[in-house]
Amino acid sequence: MKERLQKIISERGLTSRRGAERLIADGRVSVNGVPAVLGTRADTEKDRITIDGIPLVSKSKRVYIMLNKPRGYICTLRDELGRKTVTELVRDCGERVYPVGRLDGNSEGLLLLTNDGGLTNALTHPSRGVQKVYSVRVEGEDIPGAVETLRGSVMLEDGPARAVSVRMVRDDGARAVIEMTVTEGRKHLVRNMCAAAGLEVKRLIRISEGGLGLDGLKTGEWRYLRDDELEKLRRYI
Repeated sequence: MKERLQKIISERGLTSRRGAERLIADGRVSVNGVPAVLGTRADTEKDRITIDGIPLVSKSKRVYIMLNKPRGYICTLRDELGRKTVTELVRDCGERVYPVGRLDGNSEGLLLLTNDGGLTNALTHPSRGVQKVYSVRVEGEDIPGAVETLRGSVMLEDGPARAVSVRMVRDDGARAVIEMTVTEGRKHLVRNMCAAAGLEVKRLIRISEGGLGLDGLKTGEWRYLRDDELEKLRRYI
């Protein structure tokens, strides 16, 4: 039976349907050697589906990983500029996994990776309001005033933004560490909010997502999620 290609790909756990649509739009998916387009349908029993030339296999074992992402790695499967990717750090996990959301190359901390497209979609969909907590080392002339600004609505180029909470962790005058909790997934959201408030971000670390924390996981290390953590994520969403 023929089904939409993005449905087939997402059900294999490789990515969400939206992610599958991006793969198709980017020309990375083929059916029987012919590049697919949005709207292409296929029969998994008869057609040969490939992504980046690699055949689409049957449903994979579900894998859920927590990585403490180092600075200098980008959240993508491949990079045309030859930059280091987070998937290089988890290549020994036994399955092909995908980042849940993004941390930019200069940011660090908690990053979830999985081949469960449904969970990825649930965690990244704006309607879920999944909370992400960041530890931010900043510099500025009036840090207490900037923190007060961040506690309200901040106008950015792509519209207003508001943090769930902002608190001062350490205040050293012109330098400080603040903790920001946000639910939106806009690109460079925390950095842009800080800049709009007059702060320069010197270090940005995600310390929690969906109620999960790093719990001593060292920079560059990864581990599989425990059953209780996975259940906590599912209850959270």
